[in-house]
Amino acid sequence: MTAQLDSFYPTQVAFGTLDEIHRAAVTALTPEVLDFVEGGAGKEITLRGNLAAFDRWRVLPEPMSGVAAPSTRTELLGLRLETPILTAPFGGDAMFHPDGHLAVARAAEQYGALSIVPEAGTFSYEQVRRAAPRAARIAQLHPFAHATGVAERVRRAGFDALCVTVDCPVGGFRTRNMANRFDPDQRLFAGNLTGENGAPGVAEIFGQLLKQGGSVWSWAELADAAADFGLPWMAKGILTPVAAERALAIGASALVVSNHGGRQLDPAPASLEVLPAIRAAVGPELPILLDSGVRTGSDVYLALALGADAVIIGRSAIYGLAAAGAPGVGRVLELLTEELRTLMILSGAGSIDDIDGGRVVRAAP
Repeated sequence: MTAQLDSFYPTQVAFGTLDEIHRAAVTALTPEVLDFVEGGAGKEITLRGNLAAFDRWRVLPEPMSGVAAPSTRTELLGLRLETPILTAPFGGDAMFHPDGHLAVARAAEQYGALSIVPEAGTFSYEQVRRAAPRAARIAQLHPFAHATGVAERVRRAGFDALCVTVDCPVGGFRTRNMANRFDPDQRLFAGNLTGENGAPGVAEIFGQLLKQGGSVWSWAELADAAADFGLPWMAKGILTPVAAERALAIGASALVVSNHGGRQLDPAPASLEVLPAIRAAVGPELPILLDSGVRTGSDVYLALALGADAVIIGRSAIYGLAAAGAPGVGRVLELLTEELRTLMILSGAGSIDDIDGGRVVRAAP
């Protein structure tokens, strides 16, 4: 029996659309912090390309499919998700809202998503894990000399997997930050970077990231460290089949196809553009996540159709966080999942596994 309609669209919600959330975030953030969030590297060609890549695809409708209640449930590295969405490990999170990743993880837990906890966050791995143990299951780290110590720490904290950011040996040439002389409070990044008990300090890590000439690992160094991780790990920042194969050769259990949201190499390919080739190179079984450019539920659908098993959202989560803390992030997840479910009904996909390349076509030039 179909539920009775009380109103055509929800009337008792703070945010009716993702655009409303974005507008609220713009109002809440200072211009410099907004530029930090929305800016990219170089001329921001990659940043714009990430969004444009989704516009080059169309979803094929399937009339009379009989699909009425599609399931968005899926699994990643043995972890159950009610929606194929993870929140990104962005640092400096209390810049956007005092509760930072505590709020992000709580929202993810409420909506059945997973939250990747950052190394350079305002709150420690342990704090975020305690705040939302069902969502804060993956810890992010940088492949620097302290990586094995981080792995041991997060194992003790109860995390199930690691996310190793492989595309950030040095920070991208981020011109908006440079123009703004952007200099945030280092304490916003010090949840784990305490400089104590073997952990590096904020100045040490960001000295590596923002000053050229530091020690840069190769795949060989990462292979040596990964042998001692003791947890499955995903390589985040893969844009070529060659890089994908190298990550797998040293033991990666999953890949994140990502150009760091257009914040590292510019110009670089859009993540969505290279996703099909990477999927073809590694085969159908390996978990692949798509990061960079996901803004709508239709973007989630297209990423899944072109080879991803799940997506990671960064800026969209930050907008929700800045707009309203945990409820704002939750509303982002809710709207993305509702739109994804709508497209699944209209295209005849009853489950996440049903979303494949046969359901999409490239737009006419």
